[in-house]
Amino acid sequence: MVAVIDVPGEALAAFGRYEDAVLPLLARHGGRLDRRLRSADGTTEVHVLSFAEESGYRDYLADPERGGHRSLLTGVETSQRVLEGLVDAP
Repeated sequence: MVAVIDVPGEALAAFGRYEDAVLPLLARHGGRLDRRLRSADGTTEVHVLSFAEESGYRDYLADPERGGHRSLLTGVETSQRVLEGLVDAP
């Protein structure tokens, strides 16, 4: 799966703190951050994620500890698109 996240420039520090807190939780749910890409200005990130089980992503989203860290983004408006079921192009 791929997540594309847009973050306002003034919120980059808060978003960084949030990611530092929640990305380590991926392993708890059989997930892994395979690749993390960032635009030159830092306002767009692309995460390539994989999970051992299909339910892992949903479990990650529902993790109470992850939810608790949401307060790090209070007042931050992010935009996110998640693409699932991607396959390698020929």
